Amino acid sequence: MEPLTKAQQELFDWLVDYIGQHQHAPSIRQMMESMRLRSPAPVQSRLDHLRRKGYIDWQPGQARTLRIVHPDYRLQTHQIPILGAIAAGGLVEAFTDSVETFDLDQSLLMPHCYALRVNGDSMIDAHIAEGDIVIMCPVAEAKQVKNGTIVAAIVSGAGTTLKRFYRRGAQVTLEAANDAYKPIKVPAAQVQVQGILMGVWRSYG
Repeated sequence: MEPLTKAQQELFDWLVDYIGQHQHAPSIRQMMESMRLRSPAPVQSRLDHLRRKGYIDWQPGQARTLRIVHPDYRLQTHQIPILGAIAAGGLVEAFTDSVETFDLDQSLLMPHCYALRVNGDSMIDAHIAEGDIVIMCPVAEAKQVKNGTIVAAIVSGAGTTLKRFYRRGAQVTLEAANDAYKPIKVPAAQVQVQGILMGVWRSYG
């Protein structure tokens, strides 16, 4: 691959660290602050060069879709199971068996992570679209989950869904990130949190 200038390398290294830690791309303003720049123009110029040289890519017109594509960053991978589909809409039958595997940089993973393929558009305003793969981390108990966390939850007798989790007293609300969907409100005893969202992978190929 074409080598990077010192300024390009500095930004690329920072992007790798940031995305590895936060599981999403930073804003232009955050890049400006980290590079100690007063204008977005130099940041955009460096990003354009990184993209042209094959180190990064992004979806035009969509915020925070930048991803690392440099092959050296993807050498150490770990296979995690894709446990079927998760509804981003209503409720579907709970996932059980591993149907395929997914290679992901092992530095991004916590123990026992698994993946689910998203069906539906109820989480679109959280930048989770149909066909995306969500990386989930298991939790032992729902009380460990903070309000507002995106979870894979099983509702007793109904199925499983991907939603934001809110618990207020004895009631749990599973809230979509799309105004077209009404919140699912059920007694807390009927909800089992299977995992919390760690990251989202989207293919542009």
